Amino acid sequence: MPEAVKKTISAFAKKPKTQEVEEGSPVVFEAETEKSDAKVKWQCNTKDLASSDKYEITANGNKHSLKIKCVTQEDANTYAVIAGGSKVKFDLKILSKKETPAEAPVTALEESSVTQEQPNAAPAAGPTQDEAAPPTHDVLQSEHTRQDLTGLFTEKPQSGEVAVGGNITFVAKVNAESLLKKPTIKWFKGKWMDLASKSGKHLQLKELYDRNTKVYTFEMHIMEAKANFAGAYRCEVLSKDKLDSCNFQLIVHEACTSSEGFDIRTAFRRTSTDGKEDSGELDFSTLLKKSSFLKSSNRTVQMSTEPDVDVWDILSHAPASEYEKIAFQHGITDLRGMLKRLKKMKKEEKKSAAFLKKLDPAYQVTKGHKIKLAVEVANPDVDVKWLKNGQEIQLTGSKYIFESVGNTRFLTINHCSLADDAAYCCVVGEEKCTTELFVKEPPVVIVKNLEDQMVMKGERVELECEVSEEGATVKWEKDGVELTRDESFKYRFKKDGCKHVLIINEATKEDCGHYMVKTNGGESMAELMVQEKELEVYQSIADLTVKAKDQAVFKCEVSDENVRGTWYKNGVEVKPDARINISHIGRIHKLTIDNVKPEDEADYTFEPDGYAFNLSAKLNFMEVKIDFVPRQDPPKIHLDCRGHTAESTIVVVAGNKLRLDVPITGDPAPTVVWTKGGKVITEGDGRVHVETTKGHCIFTIEGAERQDEGIYSVVVRNPAGEDTADINVKVVDVPDPPQAPRILSVGEDSCVVQWDPPLFDGGQPIIGYVLERKKKKSYRWMRLNFDPYTETTYEAKRMIEGVEYEMRIYAVNGIGMSRHSPASQPFVPVAPTSEPIGLCVDDISDTSITLKWRAPERIGSADLEGYGVEYCKEGTDEWIPAIQGLTERTSLTIRELTTGDKLQFRVRAYNMAGPSAAATLIQPVTIREIMQRPKIWLPRNLRQTLIKKVGDTVNLMIPFQGKPRPKVTWSKDGQPLNSSFVSVRNSDTDTILFIRKSERQHSGQYDLQVEIENVEDKAKVTLQIVDVPGPPEALKALDVWGFNVALEWKPPRDDGNSEITGYCIQKADKKTMEWFTVFDHYRRTNCVVSDLIMGNEYLFRVFAVNLVGRSPDPCNTKDSVYIQKTGIEWKPATYKDLDFSQAPKFTHPLVNRSVIAGYNATLSCSVSGIPKPKVTWYKNKMDISNEAKYRMLSKHGVLTLEIRKPCPFDGGVYMCKAVNDSGEDIVECKLEVRPQIAKEEKKLGGSNVC
Repeated sequence: MPEAVKKTISAFAKKPKTQEVEEGSPVVFEAETEKSDAKVKWQCNTKDLASSDKYEITANGNKHSLKIKCVTQEDANTYAVIAGGSKVKFDLKILSKKETPAEAPVTALEESSVTQEQPNAAPAAGPTQDEAAPPTHDVLQSEHTRQDLTGLFTEKPQSGEVAVGGNITFVAKVNAESLLKKPTIKWFKGKWMDLASKSGKHLQLKELYDRNTKVYTFEMHIMEAKANFAGAYRCEVLSKDKLDSCNFQLIVHEACTSSEGFDIRTAFRRTSTDGKEDSGELDFSTLLKKSSFLKSSNRTVQMSTEPDVDVWDILSHAPASEYEKIAFQHGITDLRGMLKRLKKMKKEEKKSAAFLKKLDPAYQVTKGHKIKLAVEVANPDVDVKWLKNGQEIQLTGSKYIFESVGNTRFLTINHCSLADDAAYCCVVGEEKCTTELFVKEPPVVIVKNLEDQMVMKGERVELECEVSEEGATVKWEKDGVELTRDESFKYRFKKDGCKHVLIINEATKEDCGHYMVKTNGGESMAELMVQEKELEVYQSIADLTVKAKDQAVFKCEVSDENVRGTWYKNGVEVKPDARINISHIGRIHKLTIDNVKPEDEADYTFEPDGYAFNLSAKLNFMEVKIDFVPRQDPPKIHLDCRGHTAESTIVVVAGNKLRLDVPITGDPAPTVVWTKGGKVITEGDGRVHVETTKGHCIFTIEGAERQDEGIYSVVVRNPAGEDTADINVKVVDVPDPPQAPRILSVGEDSCVVQWDPPLFDGGQPIIGYVLERKKKKSYRWMRLNFDPYTETTYEAKRMIEGVEYEMRIYAVNGIGMSRHSPASQPFVPVAPTSEPIGLCVDDISDTSITLKWRAPERIGSADLEGYGVEYCKEGTDEWIPAIQGLTERTSLTIRELTTGDKLQFRVRAYNMAGPSAAATLIQPVTIREIMQRPKIWLPRNLRQTLIKKVGDTVNLMIPFQGKPRPKVTWSKDGQPLNSSFVSVRNSDTDTILFIRKSERQHSGQYDLQVEIENVEDKAKVTLQIVDVPGPPEALKALDVWGFNVALEWKPPRDDGNSEITGYCIQKADKKTMEWFTVFDHYRRTNCVVSDLIMGNEYLFRVFAVNLVGRSPDPCNTKDSVYIQKTGIEWKPATYKDLDFSQAPKFTHPLVNRSVIAGYNATLSCSVSGIPKPKVTWYKNKMDISNEAKYRMLSKHGVLTLEIRKPCPFDGGVYMCKAVNDSGEDIVECKLEVRPQIAKEEKKLGGSNVC
């Protein structure tokens, strides 16, 4: 269970609060900081504020205040105060100023006059915005049909209405009980405008989650609605591969300030507190609404003394000189206010003369894409200007493209970036139209995920991820709570290109938990585990046996080089002096005692500071007894250490130095021989050193190894005799690594791992094991336990479902930790699926049953392997598999069952984690076939005549039902079907009528009969085989007049078994015999062909057309029809011959060239001229037309001179001359031929360069 998040320390002792004040009044916000020297900054809508005529900012010690003088509606914003890393937000709400009449005494006369005027007087103040606002969408649910709840929504947002300036909230709810991850919701206006980037003063998006009901609530709040907020909105919710959307409408009404009996003249009379008619103020923004007065003809003005008049209509049609007279007649004292409103109304009615179609209010484009803005202007020749944020756009590079096509003007913006998110304006003369362009950033995805980490308390933690775009904004969360930079700098956020790092200084136990980084295109989660530091002992102190005046060194090594410690002698702290030296270098602690004395023999202990354990060893003082002996003294080995036996065991840690210092005596000096296992030890391998001094024999092994373990014998000899002693040496080491671990089982977030102990325990008993895990694609191993775990089976928890992991094991003994074992096979923590749903019996017979079901609602991250189906007899508990293995289908037929048995069935889903819970039938099923009446399910397309073309394949499949298997009979027109005529195939559930190649004779009515034990069902199918019709008959010309011919014919004898839909009439000039269609799909059998040419002779033909197509052959007229001339004489026009001659002119000149000798070269130019000019080539003014080395080509005016393998002598000035009757032209160029460089010269030149 993750620990609670550490509470952020605020820099404020007193925070400012949201206030509501009346318009025109001052307001003061106060704040107190914890520190008197804290720097405080005030903001309004994220913009810094400074002292001015409007704002007054003061600071007195730790008290700070912000005063806003004479507040207006524009000051209704969100404010903030910032001190250090703390930021407090608060709102200022403005209340409309209410006018209160003066409480002056009223006489009886005045009172009566007021009473008379009251019915006609306008209300003193219009209703507030809240009163004028219509009911929200919760009330409107009864007025609109509620949308059906399908897909992911449990409650969809409903359409609503709001007045201008009012607030409205749309709510959507999603049930996340069956979802694997949090759903993503998007709000759109129209088809494409994403509202996520528009949050601010007028729009706020919120989301809530109820852990009890597992329901997400998403809200869209619209504040201070404007008229352009109206329109169609869409809400989309996405979860993995599921998508659901809902459309709704927002209607914005203008604020209505009038009521029944509203009189414009009364509204424009000033209200005063001193009783004077010409004093007081009037709010024209609420009284002079356009809609209030244009509809005045529909309102009843309750005045008994004056007739109904529309003052607006009178003023709009009257000349300006009559305005004062009209105001006087109707008692209007504020004429200036009315004229301003009238001018505005006239201006609103004016249409744009420059634009036929203006820009849309807003556009949206994805970052990196291009967008084209288009307007239509009235004048196709007018020039337009494009502005961006008020500045004219200049053509620089390919960023902007201006286009003009007819009346349309285009502005194309390529490779849109965030800098292009601005207001654009198109200006034509004095008129302009504006729009806003919103640049939408593509979703930022996480390329490199966070990795789990386990650290020690006090260490620095860095959680690093990599995103797809530099400079992207990410959000860090810990256990679902967003992280911010606080005063203590507990969390630091670092950006380095695409890399984002969360840094935690000096991690504590409170920092344990799941950390998540979120972008607008993905998220990644990792777990942080913080453990208390455990001090590990790499080398413990060992017992020492030393003799007098030797040096004793106690040495130990621990894991933390910063840990200090204290040395004790028999429980008393050791103080350094001239003989005793205490040192601490890195991880090594030493106690050195020089010139050892008998009183130094004691128990020595080292205690690390801050840790509850110690290291102990004993110092043994060896007294050397020297006895006077005669000169012939036999050798003697002195290993009697205060009562210890000579056959003692010496323990040494592998890798340390083994030193056996054996005191010996003898006269003469004895020779020493060391043996192990009967073999004499020599100094052959470089690690073994044998040294004999007076009174001592020393045996040393550098870096003891496991094979050095055993019994060592030392033999001393001299002429007086010999002595022998055995020393048992035991080499202890860290154990061998355990065997590769095995994964026994996996769960949703856990696994059970088992392993075998190491083959060699290092000579010391195994204390326990240390386990590590890592994600398959990661390189960081995370330790699961710090205290050795004594068992060989372990359950690892707190893993992420669906992520692939590996495990490895370390063995620990008294010496240290082994190398790690081989990694386990990769595994994925997964949970079994939920049980299959909808298990039911689909079919049953005397010996078989068919079951069907649906896939589980929750499958999880592992793939579904299949389903296992089992059954058992009623009264028993033995479940028998219906099939061997698993089936991937969601239905199964179980055969070879015993008739009459009562069986219970169950189905379980299997995945990597094993079987799910079983889905079981409600009650046992008796294996017995059930009688079912025959029923034919005739497809809808066969309930009407089926039309096929001759030669088509006919394949009619008609399903039916009935048990036992019914008898199926086909007949045609009352006669049984011939198997050679059509093919019929029957099965248990359907019948097929098959005609490989249909003919006309297959047309007719086919009857189908299904029968079971005298119970039958019938159906009929009508088949119509159609073909192209025959040609029409008896085509003749009835009459000829002018340019017209009247034709008549008869329908064809064969209509192709289909209705004739029309005729195609064609004509042909007898001279050319090219046929042209005059009428197509013509319904009647006579027509008049017009627009024929006089003097020509025509032939006519007619095709019949039906559903299949035209008749193969037409019906032709027997005789041609001649159109008589009327005597008109045609005189051809005369034209003057034009002179198209043109002098030669080279349109493309020759170009100077430099070529390499030995390679073909070409010179090209182009010439034009009429008639075609004669071309001559010259070299150094010499004609080269007849030389074989040159080849002249001319194609469509392009002249080419090809020089075959030129040599240096072919260089010079080449000239091309073109001549015709109209003149001549010359063009020339220089050709330089460079000699080739031999390969030997190239190599020589290359070596010289090197």
